[in-house]
Amino acid sequence: MKSKRKKCQKWHFFVTLYGTNKMMPQNVKTSNARNYQRELDKILEQVTMTQRLFLHSCCAPCSSYVLEYLRRYFEITVFYYNPNISADEEYQKRVAEQKRLIEAYNKLPDSGYPIAVMEGDYEPKAFYAIAKGLEQCPEGGERCFACYELRLRKTAELARQLEYDYFTTTLTISPLKNAAKLNEIGERLSEEYQIAWLPSDFKKKNGYKRSIELSAEYGLYRQNYCGCVYSREQRTSNQKEQGQIRREL
Repeated sequence: MKSKRKKCQKWHFFVTLYGTNKMMPQNVKTSNARNYQRELDKILEQVTMTQRLFLHSCCAPCSSYVLEYLRRYFEITVFYYNPNISADEEYQKRVAEQKRLIEAYNKLPDSGYPIAVMEGDYEPKAFYAIAKGLEQCPEGGERCFACYELRLRKTAELARQLEYDYFTTTLTISPLKNAAKLNEIGERLSEEYQIAWLPSDFKKKNGYKRSIELSAEYGLYRQNYCGCVYSREQRTSNQKEQGQIRREL
């Protein structure tokens, strides 16, 4: 418990000063030195036969660009596993949007391989178990890293069991998610489960911008928080603070 608190406090120092790590000044070192998009490009250049990708998806909007981009190279199964979503109604809304998008994509002519979908168990207790002791961490810190691993571990486990060629996640498309940490976790799980990790930073090449365009085109529900109760509370608090600042101005 003590080590979790220390990690949380250390990250809170950076968030307090800089907001998120993408806003840190240039002299503050981060671990995001590798170009994961370039690494992905090299792998895609070498794909010469049909290979299967087990893709963890956090939501339909984030998957929209990733699916458009990768279905030309892989037979994709979207794995919707997100026990972090706190409310059942919210979960059902998001998973329905995911399935609706995939159904629409599969109707497009000559756009790539057909896309399959697998819905994982909705088990919020698993999320609260890994979040214990990290409740006060700000969004983007150690609690989020533990949540990344929870979801990616399940993805790697099933990808191995079902004999896929690669596994990866849509999470790196978000400017609010730590792509370096996601790839670090993915590579570690790749070694543990002996299944290839597909490196990514899907926000590159205007990926995030394209996801917004596709969300508008397909009328997708775009949530304003990641899904967990802590993220929702922080977003509500931030909105109240912004409203107070506007009133004072």
